[in-house]
Amino acid sequence: MSDGGGRPGRGGCSPAMLLFAVLYLCAAPLAHGLRIHEYLYFQVLSPGDIRYIFTATPAKDFGGVFNTRYEQIHLVPADPPEACGELSNGVFIQDQIALVERGGCSFLSKTRVVQEHGGRAVIIADNAYDNDSFYVEMIQDSTRRTADIPALFLLGRDGYMIRRSLEQHGLPWAIISIPVNVSSIPTYEMMQPPWTFW
Repeated sequence: MSDGGGRPGRGGCSPAMLLFAVLYLCAAPLAHGLRIHEYLYFQVLSPGDIRYIFTATPAKDFGGVFNTRYEQIHLVPADPPEACGELSNGVFIQDQIALVERGGCSFLSKTRVVQEHGGRAVIIADNAYDNDSFYVEMIQDSTRRTADIPALFLLGRDGYMIRRSLEQHGLPWAIISIPVNVSSIPTYEMMQPPWTFW
C-alpha cells in the first residue's frame, strides 16, 4: 500500500489530505451562511437619529440565510405589527425587509406571511420594549411548514426605538444595510445604540 508519495503507507492520510480535510470542515459552515448562536448585524442609514449598528440572531431551525449584502434596502414596519395575517401595507414589503413584532402567532407564521407578501427577509422584534439584552431562540412551530427567507430576532428595545423614530419623522420605512461585517469597522462599539447593554 502506498500513501501516494511512493512510500509505503501507514494506513492513514497524508499530511496534505489531513490539512485539506481540516480546512474543508472549518470552511463548510461559512459556505452555507450564518447559523444559530451567531449574530448578524445591520446598520440603519436613515433616519439619522438612529444611525446605529444593530445586532440580531437568526432563527434556529427555519428560514434562509443572507446570500447577498443589501447596501440600501427598506426596513418596513408591518401593519398590523404582529404580522399574523394579511398586511395592509404588504405592497411596500415586496422586495424589502419587514419589521414585525413578537406575539399573536408563531415566529414561523410571521415569516411565512412576510414571504407570501414578497419580502426578502423578516426581522422580528421582541414585544417586551424594555428588553435590551435577552435574545429569544426562534424555533419552528409544530405545523411542519417551512420558510425560505431569512428570519432574525431583534431586541425589543431596538425594535421600539426604530419604530418610534419612524413615527416621529412620519416615515413609512427606514433604510438599512444588511448584513454588516463589524470586524471591518474599528469603531463598531461606538456605533452601537447608546441604550444597548454591554
